[in-house]
Amino acid sequence: MRISVVIPAHNEEDYLPGALKAVLGQTLPPFEVVVVDNASSDRTREVAEAFGVRVVYCARKGVAHARQAGLLAARGEWVAMTDADSLPTPTWLQALAQHAPGAVALYGPLRFYGVSPWEAAFSEWGYRAFLNLMALLGRPNLAGANLMVLKEAALKVGGFPEVEAREDVLLGWRLKALGPVRYVPGALVLTSARRLKGGWGRFLLRQARNLLGDPRGYFGEAGEKER
Repeated sequence: MRISVVIPAHNEEDYLPGALKAVLGQTLPPFEVVVVDNASSDRTREVAEAFGVRVVYCARKGVAHARQAGLLAARGEWVAMTDADSLPTPTWLQALAQHAPGAVALYGPLRFYGVSPWEAAFSEWGYRAFLNLMALLGRPNLAGANLMVLKEAALKVGGFPEVEAREDVLLGWRLKALGPVRYVPGALVLTSARRLKGGWGRFLLRQARNLLGDPRGYFGEAGEKER
């Protein structure tokens, strides 16, 4: 089973080393690691190259475009994704791979780091409860920081839609028509608390927008940057 891990990165020289160390330290080593340099103006590319991973360039800014570029560039049968400010736990890929047979996509929970203990616990268990509920309702909620897709299936539905801040959720819904999209509780990823920049209320409202859609773009570009 060949798994490519893709990490989109726009000006992530500070966070990227942690993400790469976590991905390269998996109990199930990835087939390859691909960093998508999304028109960075800092040392993102140099940092990635220092770790010996593949770097592809995406001139069109935006996480949806970077994810799509990474999907297209990946050479593995499966494509796992995380974010540059996220830290997959050591058994992340192993947990996803164990549930991959027969599926077209898999995803797991997130937990904030860099916050108080109660906020970390609330983020993990609250998110787990949400994912369990959505799975029961047949509405998988993929998050770009913690997902894995069968490349052939993802390309069959067009890959990541060019819709910032919910391209991951929409891809999951489209893939559901091709086969099982499985929630894997044991595939935990830690993600930075910069998503809480505007407070918990704003964060939760943004997640509701991502899930339900926001054609008027109520949150505008800020929603994209804080993901």
